[in-house]
Order: sequence, then C-alpha cells, then structure tokens
Amino acid sequence: MTVVSSPRDPGRTAARTPHVLDNPALASLTGPHARFAERRGRVLRYPVDVSPWLALPDDPDARDWADLAALAGPGAEIPLPGFRGEVPAGWEVTERIEGVQLVDDGLAAAPEPEAVRLGPADVPEMLDLVARTRPGPFLPRTVELGTYLGIRRDGALIAMAGERLHPPGWTEISAVCTDPAFRGEGLATRLIRAVAHGIRERGETPFLHTSASNTTAIRLYEALGFRLRRRTAFLAARAPRRLTDDRVTAVAVP
Repeated sequence: MTVVSSPRDPGRTAARTPHVLDNPALASLTGPHARFAERRGRVLRYPVDVSPWLALPDDPDARDWADLAALAGPGAEIPLPGFRGEVPAGWEVTERIEGVQLVDDGLAAAPEPEAVRLGPADVPEMLDLVARTRPGPFLPRTVELGTYLGIRRDGALIAMAGERLHPPGWTEISAVCTDPAFRGEGLATRLIRAVAHGIRERGETPFLHTSASNTTAIRLYEALGFRLRRRTAFLAARAPRRLTDDRVTAVAVP
C-alpha cells in the first residue's frame, strides 16, 4: 500500500503490496512476539500490562469488531494505534492523534559505554521517569518486549530507550526519554544509537513512531538517519456498552 525508497525496505518495488510495517502489531503478534498474543478470532492484543497495542486484521469485518469488543469488554475504551479506517456504528472515537512512522535509512548506530541494561528490578524507576517525561505508553511489563538501556548518574536513572514492536526483520525503538534536568547532553541520541546497534547486530532494521506534532523529535530522528516511511494515526474508540454473542449480525465496517 506504500511506495518506499530505501534499499533496506523489502517493500520498495511493490507499490500496492501490503508491507510488514503497515500493520506492525499484527506482524509482531503473529511473529517474534507471538508468545505475548491474546487472541479472539482474528483479533490479537498484548496483555494489558505489557502494551496497549492490539492488532486488527488488514480488512476487519463485522465479526472482527465484535470479537474486539468481547475481548476488551462492553464499554471499554480501546486503543487502535495505526488504524486508519472507520469504526462501525455503535463505536465512539474518543481520541485521534496523527502520527508518523520512520525507518532507519543510514543511522550511525554505535554502542554506548555509559548505558546499562535495564530489567524488571528497574521498572519502578522506569515508570517514574516515563511519568515525568511522557514519551508514550510504558507499562509494568513493557520491559519484557526487548532490550532497554538506561543511563544513570549518582545511581539515579536519568535517560532510557528500548525496544517495543518486533515485526519480522524489524524492531521498533520506543520509550526514548531524558530527565528534564539532563536534557541538552545528547543522552537520547546516544541511547537511540546504542539500541539501534543491538538491533542491527541481530540483522534487523530499526524503526519508530512518534506524534506528527512532535516536530522537535522528528527533526532529531531525521538528523540521526531516519526517514519518514508513512503517516499513521493513534486512535482510541469506545466499544458498545451492549455486546451480542451473534457475531455474524454485528454492524459492518463502513
């Protein structure tokens, strides 16, 4: 569905062929992250304490929407990151944030001597840093999705970055954040390059998402060697408060 230009991008010559990054959560949950997948019909999601990302099929029908509602629960507000279609009748869109997806197109990846590997024992500090810097969703078990690196000063965690979605051949860099008191030192740049180095060492390609309005971050990522691949959206919608078990008669997607 997307024309791309990088030699690293295997979808380059297929202008109308769906690319693995067009539905990265689906590719992750049916691929390297299959161990996390919670499924109902064709709908998959991460556990709610791991990630808000869930995966609809590329062509969701009435049954898929009914399965999604049943999986989340009646009246639940459900994040639909990356979904660009229309929600069915009975659903209410509660949030829509325009976003961008960027891919590695010459990033100078390199190890970072000051970086330390973060794990479950570091989660309280990671959650505190995320709460103060708001880089995007980070939950108690998000650290299980991949490698997270941090930089400490006087024992305190002051910056971090790590891996989230994992479609085959690709890994998303996420949770890039720095304590406001230490901004301007290039810590985010160093951690992005270090996380990217680990991804490259596995023979995979880094990519990332951010809000389209976050122009400062986009300029940084492009300066580091990322390029815009596609525009996307971070959507949330509320499921109908009354669910039916008759999935075949559920309202169809317009």
